[in-house]
Amino acid sequence: MKTVEDYEEIRRAYFVEGLSIRAIQRRLKHDRKTIRKAIVNPVPEPYQLEQAKPSPILGPYQKRIQELLDESDSLPRKQRYTAHKIYQILQKEGYQGSEGGVHNYISQRRKERKHKEAFLPLEFDAGQDAQVDWGEALVRIGGQALKAQFFSMHLNYSKARFVMAFPFQKQEAFFEGHIQAFHFFGGVPRRLSYDNLKTAVYRVLEGRKRQEQQAFKAFRSYYLFESNYCTPGQGHEKGGIENDVGYSQRNFFSPIPDMASFEELNRFLWQACLQDAHRRTRGQKELVIDRWQAEKDHFLPLPAQDYRACVSRVVRPNGYLLVDHDTNRYSVPYDYGAKQLVLRAYPFRIELLYLDQVIASHPRSFEREQDILDPLHYLPLLRQRPGAFEYAKPIRHWRKQWPKSYERLLAALRENKPDGQGVREFIEILQLHLNHPQVEVERAVKMAVALGAVHLDGVKLCLRQMQSPQPKQEELDLSFRPELQQLGNQPVDLGQYDRLWQGR
Repeated sequence: MKTVEDYEEIRRAYFVEGLSIRAIQRRLKHDRKTIRKAIVNPVPEPYQLEQAKPSPILGPYQKRIQELLDESDSLPRKQRYTAHKIYQILQKEGYQGSEGGVHNYISQRRKERKHKEAFLPLEFDAGQDAQVDWGEALVRIGGQALKAQFFSMHLNYSKARFVMAFPFQKQEAFFEGHIQAFHFFGGVPRRLSYDNLKTAVYRVLEGRKRQEQQAFKAFRSYYLFESNYCTPGQGHEKGGIENDVGYSQRNFFSPIPDMASFEELNRFLWQACLQDAHRRTRGQKELVIDRWQAEKDHFLPLPAQDYRACVSRVVRPNGYLLVDHDTNRYSVPYDYGAKQLVLRAYPFRIELLYLDQVIASHPRSFEREQDILDPLHYLPLLRQRPGAFEYAKPIRHWRKQWPKSYERLLAALRENKPDGQGVREFIEILQLHLNHPQVEVERAVKMAVALGAVHLDGVKLCLRQMQSPQPKQEELDLSFRPELQQLGNQPVDLGQYDRLWQGR
C-alpha cells in the first residue's frame, strides 16, 4: 500500500521536475495507475475492498437477516426485532456461528440504511407556514390518572409552539385547538401542514391529493388558510412539529401534571408556552418571542367571531327530559320536553338549542353512561308531583351540595306546615332559582333563617331587600346654625313619662 511520502515523491517529480509518467515509472518503479492517482490526489485514497470478504458461517444467512430487518421496519416501534432476537431466530434455522458476528453485521447494515436518506435544510418566511399534530401524555385530572391527547401547533419561522390538552382527538377538539392557537399566536398562519389526520382527511388519494372532510373544508374556508399534507410515512416533512411533540412530553408534562380540571391544565400549558418562547434557537441572535412578535404582522387576521368548534345534530328528549350523546344523557328544561332540539357538542361543554335560543348548557362528561342532570329543569314537574320530592334523583344530587340553611328551612317548614304543605312551599322557594342568580337566593335563604322568617314570603322579602337596599341617609349640615348642633343628641329625661302617667 502506497504512503503519503510515495505520493509526494511522485507529485514532486511530475509537477516540479516536469518528468513524464514513463520517466517516473523508470525512476521510482511505480505502476502507471498509481502514478496517475498521485497526480490527481495528494494523498492515497483509503483502502476499500472490491469484493466482500467471504463469510462461510454467516454468509448463507445474510439474506435472511436482511429479510428480518425489513420485516422489523413494518412492525410497531416497541415490537421491532432486536439483534438478539434475530440471532435466536437464526439459531432455530440452523445458524452455528457466534451472536457477536450477527450483532456486528446488523450494526453495519443499520448504519448503511441510516445514511441512505439525506435532507435539505429549509428556511421559511414570516407568517407563512405552521405545522400541526397530536401527542399523548399521562396527566391527573381531579385525582384520576388518564391519558390526555394534546394538540400542538409549531410556527416554522419563529419556532414558537402552542399546546392544548383534550380528553380525545375528536373533530371538535381539533377545531378548538386551532382556534386557541390562532388566539395565542395573534393571527392565522397562511399555510398549515398536517399528517393525514382523520379529522381533516377522509381519504388519501394518489400523490399529494386528499379527499378532505366536509367539516374541515368549512373550517378552512372560515379562516382562509391553505392546507398541506405530508407523504404517508415521511415524518421528516414536518420535523418541527414531530420534535415539538416530544419536547412537550418531556418539558410540559414532566413531572405528571396534577390538576383539578382540563381548564386548569390548559391555563398551565398556555403559560408554559409563553415562558418557553423566551429561548434562543441555534443560529439565531433574537429570542423566539422577538421573532414571533415580528411574525404577527404577516399572519392572516382573526375573524370578528370564532368558528363554532362543535358537532351538531337534531335530538328529541325522552320521557325523563334527557337527550343522548356519546353514551351519556343530558337534561333539558321541562317546557322543552316535547320539542325538537339541536345538540351542540363542544370539547368541554354540551349546549341544547330550541330554534336559535340556547336553553341548556352542561359540562361535557368524559365517562360512560352517566346522567348529567340540572335540578332546575325538573322543578316545574316536581311542583306538580311534590310527593316525589324525597326520591327525585336531581333533587337528591342537589341536596348533597346546597347550603345547610336550606335543610334548616326545610325542617322548619315541615314542622310548621305538616301534611306535605311545608314541602310544597319549599319547592316554591326552590323555584326562585329559575329567575334569580343562585348566589342571591342562597343569601336570601340564609338571611330568612337567621331572622326566623322561615316561609316563602320571608325569603322573598329578604331577596327584595338585597336587590333594592335602602338608600343611605345623608347627614344634615348644620354648620351655619351652631345653636342646632346638639339637636337630637341631648340626654333624655325619663322622669317625664312618670309625671305624665301620674297626671292621668
